[in-house]
Amino acid sequence: MKKIITISREFGAGGGEIGRAVASRLGYEYYDKAIILRAAHEANIDVESVYRWDESVPVNFGFAQSLFDFYNKPLNEKLFDAQKQVIRRIGEKGNCVIVGRNANSILSEFDHCLHVFICADVKWRKERSLGLYPDATEAKIADQLATIDKRRKKYCAYYTKTEFGVADYYDLCLKTSELGIEACTKIICELAGADETK
Repeated sequence: MKKIITISREFGAGGGEIGRAVASRLGYEYYDKAIILRAAHEANIDVESVYRWDESVPVNFGFAQSLFDFYNKPLNEKLFDAQKQVIRRIGEKGNCVIVGRNANSILSEFDHCLHVFICADVKWRKERSLGLYPDATEAKIADQLATIDKRRKKYCAYYTKTEFGVADYYDLCLKTSELGIEACTKIICELAGADETK
């Protein structure tokens, strides 16, 4: 039984939705960008703008814009270190699903982990994002998909010395544009619950 599941994902590929569904079905705790807020609070770092973005919940262009700004905001070293400590503490407790934040690298030495990467074709991600943020233009969505993926790659390389999306750093890579959200969720749950003694 895998006690820790980390999910890295391309923007718009459905990694967050899959992570929430997996956590719900396994009865695990779910963690995503809220980790960054918790880390900032514990490190006494002033990140009022991050709190403001995180509190923007309406599904409209304003939300989409704030979400993009959240991902585009660079982290400083102090905040990353604080976040890393929070993730390690979460990992020590186990029974959790962690989406993003390079948790796969941070917890690479932990036992009973399943590290997953979620990807999808650009066209599929655009269509899904337009459905989630109907007030955003197709051009804006396309621009932000490219921008956010690029920043995630840089962030991953800088802080973990690994390559974002490269299969060597994950146990499982799934393509939602081919398999669908539900199938990916089911596969992860089945692998997480597999008896390791067999």
